[in-house]
Amino acid sequence: MLLAAQSGGGAGLAPILMIVLLFGVMYFLMIRPQQKRRKEAEQMQSKLSPGDQVVTIGGLYGTVTGVDDETVMLEVAPGVQTRYARPAIARVVPATTTPATPVDEPATGDATVKE
Repeated sequence: MLLAAQSGGGAGLAPILMIVLLFGVMYFLMIRPQQKRRKEAEQMQSKLSPGDQVVTIGGLYGTVTGVDDETVMLEVAPGVQTRYARPAIARVVPATTTPATPVDEPATGDATVKE
């Protein structure tokens, strides 16, 4: 009887060890990367300055025209300014050196429908 009681005590440690191992894996796969992303976002939002091209969390592109402690003024169209909270800025868009080219009409060599 004494031997059976002693051998059963080791089996109770395995579930506790598995739970601790599970929390360790969750920390390194989920919690730690999320903390890193949040820290990077806070740094990006604190470095905003007038003239930066940004995208909001809603997908709105704009140019920063003014920065306050809690808000950012964006120019979304010529003469149209809107105010956003700093956390609403998702990312800074790198400035492009070449302007976007407009879409041209189809080439004249394309097949046309004749009646």
